Amino acid sequence: MRRADRLFQLVLLLRSKRATTGEGLATALGVSKRTVYRDVRDLQLSGVPIRGEAGVGYALDRRFDLPPMTFTSVELEGLALGARMVSAWGDPELAAAVSSAMTRIEAVLPETLRQVLLDTALFAAGFPRQAEMAKEVAVMRRAISEHRALQFAYTRADGAETERSVRPLGLYFWGNKWTLAAWCEKRRDYRSFRPDRMREVELLDRHFATDGDINLADFLRRMDERDRYRESA
Repeated sequence: MRRADRLFQLVLLLRSKRATTGEGLATALGVSKRTVYRDVRDLQLSGVPIRGEAGVGYALDRRFDLPPMTFTSVELEGLALGARMVSAWGDPELAAAVSSAMTRIEAVLPETLRQVLLDTALFAAGFPRQAEMAKEVAVMRRAISEHRALQFAYTRADGAETERSVRPLGLYFWGNKWTLAAWCEKRRDYRSFRPDRMREVELLDRHFATDGDINLADFLRRMDERDRYRESA
């Protein structure tokens, strides 16, 4: 039995009885008690309201119900492709989070739709440099979320070395590389930086506001103006 199916069956078993022991669940699922304890813990961490503990027994809040899944086949193909792209090109933390989300979706899908998700023949292949391209993306995501400045050493396209402190505004994936949209405090202007050219990335304990003149919307407007200027030159 696939793990996603086992988790789904575990929730169904807990819904059908007021309380169930780990041993009883293990017998019903054909797995070890240790596997049941791990699965229950993972379900609890994902938000399923299971009460109890190992060696005592478990009970599911009677008000809990599995959410309905109304995805179309095309929507599931899109989700599968997106998850595979993140797995191939995202940082490990983001890839693990998406994998966890897809497992929960798979667990509550009806069998016909579950097969669509599993059989989707859309892929996002990586290559040896992908880890280098995605390095430091996790800390950049955190900096953007927490509105904190970043400091790093940077190698420009011409090979010159420089030190930069920036206000990170957004991350963009271009199919073969990531870029960080940021306000460069050294240049006092918007700049884009490639994570694979960064070294010694440090998340600073210095916060900045995003509702002032420096923000992602203004970055995009300025980039658009530059592109139009180049086209007309």
